[in-house]
Amino acid sequence: MARRKDKQGICELCGREVEERTVHHLTPKDKGGAHKETALLCRACHRQIHALFTNKELADHYDTLGKLKKQEQMQRFLKWIRKQSPDKKVKVKTASQKR
Repeated sequence: MARRKDKQGICELCGREVEERTVHHLTPKDKGGAHKETALLCRACHRQIHALFTNKELADHYDTLGKLKKQEQMQRFLKWIRKQSPDKKVKVKTASQKR
């Protein structure tokens, strides 16, 4: 079973060294991903993913780090977040088309 949090390390999405990483199920648990691959992400990246995409979109189109990194909105976010201090509190807004 995957841990919900991990200590200091590199975010697997943005590549920043952070104090704490969270476990992101690449296929959402409610879409059958409870025992599938996970990634350790900084809180900012994890929150941004769930602000931009529904669980269905994640399961159907963005179930790997490579696919997430290629998505246009995530590319813009990653370009920006890589320049930010790891301890910066990042607010995310839900994409209007998501709901």
